[in-house]
Amino acid sequence: MSAVLEDVRILEDYLVMSDEEIAERIEAARQELGKRVVILGHHYQRDDVIRHADLTGDSYQLSVMASQTDAEYIVFCGVHFMAESADILGKPAQRVILPDLGAGCSMADMATIEQVEDAWEQLRDIGVLDQRVAPITYMNSSAAIKAFCGRNEGVVCTSSNAIPLFDIYLKEFDKMFFFPDQHLGRNTGSKFGIPLDKMVLWNPNEELGGNTPEQLREAKLILWRGHCSVHGRFKPWHVDKIRQEVPGVQVLVHPECMKEVVDLSDLDGSTSFIIKTVENARSGSKWAIGTEVNLVNRLAQRFPDKEIHLLAPDLCMCATMYRIAPQNLAWAMENLLDGNVVNEISVDAETKHYANIALERMISMTEKK
Repeated sequence: MSAVLEDVRILEDYLVMSDEEIAERIEAARQELGKRVVILGHHYQRDDVIRHADLTGDSYQLSVMASQTDAEYIVFCGVHFMAESADILGKPAQRVILPDLGAGCSMADMATIEQVEDAWEQLRDIGVLDQRVAPITYMNSSAAIKAFCGRNEGVVCTSSNAIPLFDIYLKEFDKMFFFPDQHLGRNTGSKFGIPLDKMVLWNPNEELGGNTPEQLREAKLILWRGHCSVHGRFKPWHVDKIRQEVPGVQVLVHPECMKEVVDLSDLDGSTSFIIKTVENARSGSKWAIGTEVNLVNRLAQRFPDKEIHLLAPDLCMCATMYRIAPQNLAWAMENLLDGNVVNEISVDAETKHYANIALERMISMTEKK
């Protein structure tokens, strides 16, 4: 083992420390590092980690905010694709750290760049690409897929701006290929009146995604077979049950939920939309919210004058996000104190270039709306 590696602090040493000692060490490291580091905490992050965050928000918002700081190090308490986005959008000298490399996103993992490129070539082979087809990827995807969209006239979207981007692309292109979340794509397409028989589902494990050439030629929207493991668990019967149990409740869900749940809800929108809706709701109002449990619990604590329920009380934690524990954060921070950058997430220059093109398209198009 090299001398450098011998000096790197060992994560296992932190696993035996008490919660109080871990919290104290994180705060001490923050104080010593000062403005050299910024800790980002995603809305779905566990409370014992979010308490240490300098900035909280959703994935894109956090990446933008971090890029506007002078921090040398961005410690992203989120998942892998979020750390990639922070590296893409960050300043050249900023370095991004993911406290646990096992913190992935099951949705993002449902679409690999190899699968997407293979699907694109299959569409080319049957003449679908003779039409104007726009690849659109949700923010919850790898940097490589964002770059693919950048190369092919496509764009990145968030749950906040999917509607204005669909509005533009439906007018300028013959069809869209949307990945990796089928539910956000279907729910957004439905808002524009696209009938379900003009939306086809692409299964990457089947030839032509399990469709006929004619179905693909006639489709207005091709949806990748991917979903959020949290939001996909909410079912229509959860909505029916909460309405029976809580008279007068308003159901507010994320558009990553299946269409049948969104159709039964009163409102649907991004994480930011959910937060703002609850913030602006009248005192005494009742809400059943279909999103990640940590966020819902924090909203209930923040607004005790409002009755806030998780739409399905036996759900729903983002298990991969939960992998980042205070112990991981303390380990990463104290290694920085020693001059060791652990678990660095770095996107190669070419991928970063084309991913930025897709992101810049998103920004320029939504600024016009």
